[in-house]
Amino acid sequence: MVEHDERGTTMTGVDPSRLDDQQLMKELETIHRTRHDTLLYASNDALRAHNERMAQLEGEYLRRNPRRTVAAGRTRDGARDRTGSGPAPAAPPG
Repeated sequence: MVEHDERGTTMTGVDPSRLDDQQLMKELETIHRTRHDTLLYASNDALRAHNERMAQLEGEYLRRNPRRTVAAGRTRDGARDRTGSGPAPAAPPG
């Protein structure tokens, strides 16, 4: 059974480094799914805990996947290409 890290009375969840890849992805999917409602409706303490947990999980994912695939459309240049807000064309001489 996976243990939980408890600090005082606040349960922060399983240390992300102790999760296998499948468990880590499940935790990430869950926290991302609940993000919007937490932001809109949770107490400040709950939002703070959510932020901390999300940072832990995402940090562990990035640590394990330093060379993850980055889609061109998810970069600043790719976003500019999608919206047509790239650099302004040079003015014609004269």
